[in-house]
Amino acid sequence: MILSLRESLQDCKHSLASCQVELEAAKSEIEKWHSAFQNIPAVPSGTDPDPISVVSYLSNLKSSEESLKEQLEKAKKREAAFIVTFAKREQEIAELKSAVRDLKTQLRPPSMQTRRLLLDPAIHEEFTRLKNLVEEKEKKIKELQDNVAAVNFTPSSKLGKMLMAKCRTLQEENEEIGAMASEGKIHELGMKIAVLKSQNNELRNQFDVLYKHMDGVTNDVERSNEMVSILQEELEAKDLELARLKEMLSHKEATHDEEIEERDEAANDMTTASDPMQVKVES
Repeated sequence: MILSLRESLQDCKHSLASCQVELEAAKSEIEKWHSAFQNIPAVPSGTDPDPISVVSYLSNLKSSEESLKEQLEKAKKREAAFIVTFAKREQEIAELKSAVRDLKTQLRPPSMQTRRLLLDPAIHEEFTRLKNLVEEKEKKIKELQDNVAAVNFTPSSKLGKMLMAKCRTLQEENEEIGAMASEGKIHELGMKIAVLKSQNNELRNQFDVLYKHMDGVTNDVERSNEMVSILQEELEAKDLELARLKEMLSHKEATHDEEIEERDEAANDMTTASDPMQVKVES
């Protein structure tokens, strides 16, 4: 009996130890889930995860997954439609290419027909004219290219080397001419320089005389201008005096005319007064 109790006690201890191990494992699993749910955006930081919020978050995730699946299905359908339209476009392009090839073969004249066309005098003349025109254009293009090369030459280019050689020859010729001039024409040049200096001195003297004469003329002109201004002022004063005298004369004439009119009126009055007296005497 005691042995059986001991065995049962040992079994209970073993089962208790296994239960404790399972409990620790469950606790660690719960901690993992707890930490995992704390990192999701549905749970605020610093708070424990609520089962309702976690369930709602999972349902939202499921609904978003379903919507994404629907969008993926729609995208697949669109892709299939685009593939079909692309195949149709490729088929149309192939048909158009074949039509273009057929048109090219139809528009391309056979060799005999081209020979007949070239044997036609008008076409042959036009062909030769165009050929000559092309040759002229090619010549002009060649000339323009040469001009461009001449403008943009470098000392290492062919044209640059030719120009440098020409410059060296010209420099040598100039040195020779300078040596000849220094040997034979220095005296002649000195004589010419002396003559030019004497002419320059004469011209300078003439210029001085002319400058003095111009100073005198300018002084005379200034004096004459002053005299003219004075005479103009006197003339203006005389004009004012003449206008004043004319006004006085016109005023005197007006007063004289008034006096004459007054005298005439007085004489007329006297004659009219004497006429009745004569009539009375006659009666």
